[in-house]
This record gives sequence, C-alpha cells and structure tokens, in this order.
Amino acid sequence: MENTLTVAELKRRGAAAIEDGLEHGPIHLLKHNKTAAVVLSEADYRRLAGEHRKKIPGLTAMQWLLAHPDTGRLGKREIDRRLRNDRDW
Repeated sequence: MENTLTVAELKRRGAAAIEDGLEHGPIHLLKHNKTAAVVLSEADYRRLAGEHRKKIPGLTAMQWLLAHPDTGRLGKREIDRRLRNDRDW
C-alpha cells in the first residue's frame, strides 16, 4: 500500500501529518480519492533533482528559458477553469 495522506487530514493535522508520513517514505497526497501530489523528503528531492537537472553554465534565466522547447499554450478560459478545479477542495 502506498503511503497516503488525504487533504482533509493534512488540513486537520498540518505539518505533523507530513512529518509522520515521511518517516515511511514519499507521501501521496489524495484529493477526491486521486493522487494530486507527492511529498518528498528534502534528501529525496535533492537526489532526484540532481539526477535530472541539466546544468548549462553561463546562461541567463532568459537564455535558459529560450533554450527549452515550448510545452504548449493555454487560453485564459482554460487557465481559469483549471484554477477553479484546483481550488475546489
């Protein structure tokens, strides 16, 4: 069984729920009975980020952004719809 935490329990217990859950590994945060996010320990995050981070020395933030492909565009209506859905908990 995955290490899970519901949004309701997170609201009720706060950071203590996260601290307790991380003792058993990454926490799958459930929203409407679906995994909405995964909470990692700092050590796990650094390990994963270090493996996948592509370091390009000497670039400005703008140059770095321009070096990566566009992942798509969303219109205002779609952004508003997604925000409403995300905040409906």
